[in-house]
Amino acid sequence: MALLTSLRRRGWLTSAYMLPISAVMVLPFYYVLVNTLKTQQQATASPLALPSSPDFSTYQRVLQDVPVFAAFANTLYVTVLSVALMVLVGAMAAYALTMRPTRFNRRFGKLLLLAFVVPTQSTLIPVYRIFVKLGLVDSLNGLVLVYSAGSIFCWFIIQGYLASLPMEVVEAARIDGCGPWQIFWRIVLPLIRPILATVAVFQTMWVWNDFLTPSVYLSDPGKSTIVLEVYTSVGQFQVDWPAFLSLSVLALIPMVAFFFAAQRQIMSGLLSGAVKG
Repeated sequence: MALLTSLRRRGWLTSAYMLPISAVMVLPFYYVLVNTLKTQQQATASPLALPSSPDFSTYQRVLQDVPVFAAFANTLYVTVLSVALMVLVGAMAAYALTMRPTRFNRRFGKLLLLAFVVPTQSTLIPVYRIFVKLGLVDSLNGLVLVYSAGSIFCWFIIQGYLASLPMEVVEAARIDGCGPWQIFWRIVLPLIRPILATVAVFQTMWVWNDFLTPSVYLSDPGKSTIVLEVYTSVGQFQVDWPAFLSLSVLALIPMVAFFFAAQRQIMSGLLSGAVKG
């Protein structure tokens, strides 16, 4: 009885400090949503008040005036190709360095770790100059190549998971005559599918929501990503807040839906890695 009372008391205490924290976290989303349903005057006069009568005309105006669908297409193209390339390269690197723990591979892994901790901003100008010489600036394919540097993060996460796999399966495949490529495609990839899904989800959210890289490498308005369209919607001297916030909501909807749809994959990959480790 005393234990039950203690658990209930802890539950009340947890709710007592979690509810205010949740309210603080929800407040920005509430602010964004309610102001998309107001006019400019209403949003300026009472930004936190509920709209007297919801007005969806701002969404219609944004869809008419801003190339939203073209920006979505550009963002989807870059995101899909970038994430596929990062996950593939990261998985292959993790497989090669884990399956053959030679002195060279161990040193190369340390070099990758060093590259992993180097801030992206510190290499921005040298990489940009290289891409200018290669003619890859202001190109969606060039942007994909820039994002491919995220393969190091994928390698770092995958190699920890891969090291916990039973090597008996790989050894049995080698005895049966399977080569390195057959082992990788037919045995290793199916076994590490949970962590591949987890890494893909994290990288997808990063690429979709990234602003710095597209703003540096893209200048053609026809190649803008959805985040760049949100940025360009801000005027120099005056901001149409309902339009700006409506465009922000449109940019967030795909990632919010994607996150909730992939939430089970994230937990599956993380928990599987924890149990195997």
